[in-house]
Amino acid sequence: MAQELPLDFAAVPIDSMVLLIADMLERLMAHNDLIPLLPESLTRFHSRSAPGITVLDYLRRIVRFTNVEKSCLLITLHYIDQICARMPLFTLSSLTCHRFIIASITVSSKGLCDTFCTNSLYAKVGGISVTELNVLEREFLEKIDWRLMCTRDVLQEYYVNLVRTHSTGQFSIAGTGSSGDSISSDSDAEMDPASRPSTPADTARTILIDPTRLPTDVSRRPTFEQNMAFAALQQPSDTSVNVVEDQDTNRPTP
Repeated sequence: MAQELPLDFAAVPIDSMVLLIADMLERLMAHNDLIPLLPESLTRFHSRSAPGITVLDYLRRIVRFTNVEKSCLLITLHYIDQICARMPLFTLSSLTCHRFIIASITVSSKGLCDTFCTNSLYAKVGGISVTELNVLEREFLEKIDWRLMCTRDVLQEYYVNLVRTHSTGQFSIAGTGSSGDSISSDSDAEMDPASRPSTPADTARTILIDPTRLPTDVSRRPTFEQNMAFAALQQPSDTSVNVVEDQDTNRPTP
């Protein structure tokens, strides 16, 4: 029997929200990990190897230590679509997801919330250095063209789509009698069609933006920096997102 969730995303228990988002990101990563990595596809978000922590555990860790708001978690999906639209070669994969998440939470918390943590804490929780997080934060803001906000209706669309496309079908939205297929935002007529939910089969590189709307002519030569980074990726290395917890204080440590 499906677990009923509130109609409004703001009323959803945060752990359920984390489960929905993690499920979507895991499926996105599984698809995109099959895409061959090319030098020109490399970004600041790429790790040398996949971190040894699942996206679900990573999100739960962020929630636990930063008290992040649900809107900041949900808007991460909007940022993914925005960056994929601006950087067609970018994919959210096992090499990019964790860095993307911690950069997104850092940026959105500062842009949307009255209170937020320091970069030092976000870096500790995320398992990277403060210097690296600072670089990721600047890169992230440039890639989204400093467009930190979206409407509440858009976030609601993402929430409904998460419930509708959940891999196990274990969730439904209260009052709909289904997984949310019958729900539509009051703003549907006003929203850009590219912001409306796609079918599950379209959930590949992006989440709500129709991939057919993305630019197709994206061929370009890799930069010198990308070639160097690609060469470094071919060398065996421990993950550079290294999340460790202090067993005594149960607080994150560098």
